[in-house]
Amino acid sequence: MTYQETLKDAKTRMEKALSHMGDLLRAIRTSRASSALVENIRVDYYGTPTPLAQLSQISVPEPRQIVIKPFDPSGLDLITKALMKSDLGISPENDGKVVRLNMPPLSGDQRKKYAAKAREICEEGRVSMRNIRRDVNKHADGLKKSSELTEDENRKLHDDIQSLLKEYEGKVSELQDKKTTEIMEV
Repeated sequence: MTYQETLKDAKTRMEKALSHMGDLLRAIRTSRASSALVENIRVDYYGTPTPLAQLSQISVPEPRQIVIKPFDPSGLDLITKALMKSDLGISPENDGKVVRLNMPPLSGDQRKKYAAKAREICEEGRVSMRNIRRDVNKHADGLKKSSELTEDENRKLHDDIQSLLKEYEGKVSELQDKKTTEIMEV
């Protein structure tokens, strides 16, 4: 692997870590309804745990309501059961055609709890990115040892990887600030 390939690999891996972290943050509840809250809830559909997004159309007709319309009406009760088991803390309303989730406003304690969860997810993302830096730096040292990189190239690669890490840590902080603001708004 060359200098450029190593740097590209580090960037790709950090991008994946950032994307994964973004997915986890989208699933945290805010005062507004979002289809991301329920998309990945698993429904035991004919013995197979299937994500809700594959079984139904999920829409947000109002700021505090999620409507789930199953493609197969016979799966309505299964969807309702899966939503009851989930950790959303919202009771689904099944009218025979669709399932409605009405989002109650968050209390101050709930807001703080969700903000802390967002902070925790972001810190895990930062740790993951630091682990990527460590792995790529080890790889760079291996390239230097096998004479594929010079001492100067190795030092420059370490510096480039460090600046890449700082860039992605900045993106993590932006995501965290944005999510915390969403959670805290009334």
